[in-house]
Amino acid sequence: MTLVIPRTDRRSPWPPAVRAVVSLGLLTYFAAVILPPLAGPAPASDLAVAALQPVRPLVGALFLGHGYRFFAPDPGPGHSIRWSMVMADGSIRQGSIPDCDTDWPRLLYHRRFMISEKIAALVPPPDAPEEVRRQSRGEWQPLVKDVAGQLLRRHGGSQVTLRMIEHYLPTPEEVIRSEQGSDVVTPLGTYALAGAYPLAGARNQ
Repeated sequence: MTLVIPRTDRRSPWPPAVRAVVSLGLLTYFAAVILPPLAGPAPASDLAVAALQPVRPLVGALFLGHGYRFFAPDPGPGHSIRWSMVMADGSIRQGSIPDCDTDWPRLLYHRRFMISEKIAALVPPPDAPEEVRRQSRGEWQPLVKDVAGQLLRRHGGSQVTLRMIEHYLPTPEEVIRSEQGSDVVTPLGTYALAGAYPLAGARNQ
């Protein structure tokens, strides 16, 4: 007895033109997902940057412009914002952004870490020339005001003082010798509850 296997028609129900359009769309989408991490942040190859340009409008429309090289290949020092708040009863409350003890789940800690890093990228170091610090204030102070306002409303304080902390990053040799340098502290000002505006006479870098 011979077993006869019926033949199946393996032809696609889609016409060739439709298959070509769908395949092109999938390839374009895959390129929009893969190319942004390859093209940025620096360092990135010129080839990856050039290949990203044709799909950049799609990347922007779909919010796919993510960079995943947060800590490589050459990580720099981390930053946090330490705050000291005067409460309504005159007591003092202190905290940090981000805070590994209270920022949970971990994604919340990471997002608040990005806030401190964003501000740190705009704030010049304390030893920068006065003109540089004055000109940069218009870029970073609106963000700091928002952070101060959120802290005051959340904790019910009357005024809050913020400082940017650049945590010292030891070299491998210093780690082996158990040595640790000093953090860099940059004042960000003292802010009142009403609109989170700087208090008169407060030092705002």
